Amino acid sequence: MASSSATRDMYAAAKLMALPGIGPARANRIMRSLAGTTVGTVWDAMESIHLHPRIAELLNAEQLAEWQQIDDKLQSQVGQLLDMQAGLITILDEAYPPSLLSGLDNSAPPLLFYLGNASLLAKPGVGFCGSRDASKKGIGVARDCAEQLAENGVVVISGNARGVDQTAHHAALEAGGSTILVLPEGLLGFRVKKALEPVWDWDRVLVLSQFLPGAKWTVSNAMQRNKTIVGLSQVMILIEARETGGSIDAGRSALKMGRSLYAPVYEGMPETATGNRLLLEEGAKPLKKSRKTGRANLAMLFEELFAYML
Repeated sequence: MASSSATRDMYAAAKLMALPGIGPARANRIMRSLAGTTVGTVWDAMESIHLHPRIAELLNAEQLAEWQQIDDKLQSQVGQLLDMQAGLITILDEAYPPSLLSGLDNSAPPLLFYLGNASLLAKPGVGFCGSRDASKKGIGVARDCAEQLAENGVVVISGNARGVDQTAHHAALEAGGSTILVLPEGLLGFRVKKALEPVWDWDRVLVLSQFLPGAKWTVSNAMQRNKTIVGLSQVMILIEARETGGSIDAGRSALKMGRSLYAPVYEGMPETATGNRLLLEEGAKPLKKSRKTGRANLAMLFEELFAYML
């Protein structure tokens, strides 16, 4: 069982995010006003608001009143997380990924709930986004790229959806590498997908959620999750994106954040993969097959990735 202090600290952070009208930017302002303290101090500050008047200035009367109402359901959910050995990284922690903060700035997730190996956040990572219904060729390209990255010690980052995402996760683990799954819902809804069970290894996996423990999948959550994948990644690979939707939005987010974006080019690409063609016109780099190896040519990607680390 988790300690009472750990439960209080995680509950305080979750409660802050659950207040009406509190989004990432406002939560970050509040968290930063407590820089140098623990998250638990948010609880103390709200219980004795006169001790921290700067917090009172950032909340309205409705939010202050809401704080006083103990949320039994939320407390129970936090207890379940801690029983699962889940952890929490806040925007104030040294372990918070600098690339996520630099990429998303004030809209960076204030909280990252996690299961697994959090040290993977400190390693170089390449993100994958793409169609849930990718062609056989597209799935093969995703698998090949993820394998090569894993073989070179690069963490593969994606969103655990069917298609490109799960292919990338599976290929990385099967090749002996590591992977980060970024969820569009709360951690309490997470289950290891059947296809990943044979290769699953908690020492080489990190499951992340920026949402409250019991949050359900929504389109908005999925879009926010995609931006987090981009923020965590030094380089992005986009496979068979449609003209609209989450994948092309993630690609454009990558370009906006200054991330290198690679879009594979190959014969037989589906007509539905209009997004790849559009992003190539907007600044994405073509990723082609090496004539020498017959595999995706990641030479330039690796050069950029390791230059980024220097």
